[in-house]
Amino acid sequence: MVRVRMGAAVLGVAVVVLACVLGARADGSDHRYKDGDYVPLYANKVGPFHNPSETYRYYDLPFCAPDHPKDKREALGEVLNGDRLVDAPYELNFKEDRNSKVLCQKSLSKVEVAKLRDAVAKDYYFQMYYDDLPLWGFLGKLDKDKEQGNAKYLLFKHIHFDIMYNGDRVIEINVQTDPNVAVDITEDKEVQVEFSYSVTWKKTDIPFEKRMEKYSKSSSMPQHLEIHWFSIINSCVTVLLLTGFLATILMRVLKNDFIKYSHEDESLEDQEETGWKYIHGDVFRFPQQKSLFAAIVGSGTQLLALAIFIFLLAIVGVFYPYNRGALFTALVVIYALTSGIAGYTATSFYLQLEGTNWVRNLILTGCLFCGPLFLTFCFLNTVAIAYSATAALPFGTIIVIILIWALVTSPLLVLGGIAGKNSNTEFQAPCRSTKYPREIPQLPWYRSTIPQMAMAGFLPFSAIYIELYYIFASIWGHKIYTIYSILFIVFIILIIVTAFVTVALTYFQLAVEDHEWWWRSVLCGGSTGIFIFFYCIYYYHARSDMSGFMQTSFFFGYMTCVCYGFFLMLGTVGFRASLLFVRHIYRSIKCE
Repeated sequence: MVRVRMGAAVLGVAVVVLACVLGARADGSDHRYKDGDYVPLYANKVGPFHNPSETYRYYDLPFCAPDHPKDKREALGEVLNGDRLVDAPYELNFKEDRNSKVLCQKSLSKVEVAKLRDAVAKDYYFQMYYDDLPLWGFLGKLDKDKEQGNAKYLLFKHIHFDIMYNGDRVIEINVQTDPNVAVDITEDKEVQVEFSYSVTWKKTDIPFEKRMEKYSKSSSMPQHLEIHWFSIINSCVTVLLLTGFLATILMRVLKNDFIKYSHEDESLEDQEETGWKYIHGDVFRFPQQKSLFAAIVGSGTQLLALAIFIFLLAIVGVFYPYNRGALFTALVVIYALTSGIAGYTATSFYLQLEGTNWVRNLILTGCLFCGPLFLTFCFLNTVAIAYSATAALPFGTIIVIILIWALVTSPLLVLGGIAGKNSNTEFQAPCRSTKYPREIPQLPWYRSTIPQMAMAGFLPFSAIYIELYYIFASIWGHKIYTIYSILFIVFIILIIVTAFVTVALTYFQLAVEDHEWWWRSVLCGGSTGIFIFFYCIYYYHARSDMSGFMQTSFFFGYMTCVCYGFFLMLGTVGFRASLLFVRHIYRSIKCE
């Protein structure tokens, strides 16, 4: 009955999150306008093009500003994403062309000129939203003279907007800047600048429902799809070869083992046993640090549920391109609502392992992933505050997150723990454990934990590494990733390969009479997270142009938390698969 209620509660997560995510974008507008109507244009942020986390408020630079600019009220996910929308100075009324309208005349001081020159040198870009359509442009251009070795810093002072409409709706907007209409800010002196803009409206046949497809076409181009499908085929071949190899080897070996052990049962009783049957009295001996072990299993199960729900929302189209903050909102809400899964799994399993202090285990479960994430956030938020970047969360947002944790996450974790305590399930062990553990024989170096982890993590990582580049380029760059169905297939393949590899290594470990497989299965299953972290180091140095203390801190800080989450999730998958396998083979023999 408890499990049914827990399942019903978890099933309701998707519905709640869908309402939350979709509701977060509702602004009361139907996106229909009459000729001359005001269409909302918001300036979002500026920052170095190669440092996606290092963004600043639009008016931190000396741009033309309205008399009383108002900040747009934003949802939780938008704030977490670093969006800080404010009224832009441009007037782009519906279907009103403008040839060249002066925005303002500005006298830039030496300090402001130096600030803009530094921005041009770092390839600063700006981002705006017009009727919820994103648009970008660069602030200026660094014009290098290769012959003389000099460089000119040019600041664009005119922007042209190309806007397309269909009926009474805005369909597309593009921004153009002309290097010929720029002001030289190379010298350290005061500069007089006249900023201006122009607008051209054009009719199009593209329907309103398809106006966002423009932003997802880049990831769906034929050459990119070929690479994605190559990744899928590569992963599928890996899975098929691995499955076939394991099935052939394990079935043949296990069959021979079963025949051998059945003959031994019929022969002399004093005949010495060898192999995995020899340790039947130790294989189900509970591991050391059982509270930590159960907490890992509980947290990993929650993260697996979180990943599945996120993929389901992505497949049904919730995370369309530039649905501001939808992913972050979903992550926060789903993680909070699935904390009951962690509490139930950890507590019930801890009691199965004959643990006594289930309250302490529940606290450990709640802090196992959230603790390192919170400490990382505190450090990175301090760095962002020091840089005055938009990544620094406002005090009100921090209070909201704390309230979500205190009023949703923690109560559900406790309720899950109480449900797990009352489940009264016993650990199903086909063989009884002996009073004293057998001594593990001396084994060669390659059967120790670290070499086994290296072997276990390599195959799952090889199945996903091609797709990892596109994910990194989307998160830590300006590319768009929308092929969630392919990503979900790769995720399923990752789970399957992790399970198979861990099962194989567990069998080989038991075959040499090493019965301490519990922690080994978690470490081997989660080792893919370590491989992903090494890929992070490679991506940062070889595939990206990120630089600076803030961007480096954000990249390695949050990616370390992500890799740690993968370690917990895949470690749980590896253990669960190994436990099913071990139970199966020991049920098939006669244990004294």
